[in-house]
Amino acid sequence: MLKYESIPGPVGIFDSGYGGLTVFKEIAALLPQYDYIYFGDNARAPYGIRSFDTIYKYTLECVRHLFDQGCHLVILACNTASAKALRTIQQHDLKAFPASYNVLGVIRPTTEIIGNLTSTGHVGIMATTGTVQSQSYVVEIEKFFPDVHVFQQACPMWVPLIENNEHTSAGADFFVKKYIDALLAQSDKIDTIVLGCTHYPLLLDKIREMVPPSIKLVSQGEIVADRLADYLRRHPEIETMCRKTGQYRFFTTETPEVFDEKAQLFYGKAVRSAHFEL
Repeated sequence: MLKYESIPGPVGIFDSGYGGLTVFKEIAALLPQYDYIYFGDNARAPYGIRSFDTIYKYTLECVRHLFDQGCHLVILACNTASAKALRTIQQHDLKAFPASYNVLGVIRPTTEIIGNLTSTGHVGIMATTGTVQSQSYVVEIEKFFPDVHVFQQACPMWVPLIENNEHTSAGADFFVKKYIDALLAQSDKIDTIVLGCTHYPLLLDKIREMVPPSIKLVSQGEIVADRLADYLRRHPEIETMCRKTGQYRFFTTETPEVFDEKAQLFYGKAVRSAHFEL
């Protein structure tokens, strides 16, 4: 690892699958000058149904791979990995690496601002079962906005619908409405809903049709991109380790042809990936 300490490298973007591409798209739009590696552990997805220990093990393996590729900064563009692995990696595993290495997630940037977006103080979280069970949003929002009430709803059918390209079909309407109704039944004061999975922006139009127009819908991509730009401004010791030639590379533990076909749905443009065996 030490051979990379003084050599700038790309920014690593990690997700268990494809959803992190919605975050990467916004990061690249705001900060196009940096080099990036996107790494999807698609062969072992979904992470949301797995145990804490398994998610931590898988995430750490992928972070180490990105460090080995020269990345000094890795973004966990996955709510499940951010909820169940980030804290342990930051507090324990990063000690084995030089100070110029760091790992960030997508939950904290969202929770840092969510209290500024709600007028009623009632916020809804729609996420995977794993993220909801972790209570990460509840804990993090409590730190920044202790007066905000948080209501969570797991949406286990949404990711399969999206990854099978069924999310725009009429058949998807039942499951979209089912989970929205279940969330809003918890409080009639909810005025802000966080889409707490990076897949969910692809359902944004359907969700908008099914919630009252007064409710704000919060996607994470733009928030994470903005907070990353701020982080790099505040941490020049890491920013200088981020190479700036505008090169983007994509890796997957799945078959590249399969990844490339589905990735375009999330990224908005064609990608060419390479296979990596963990």
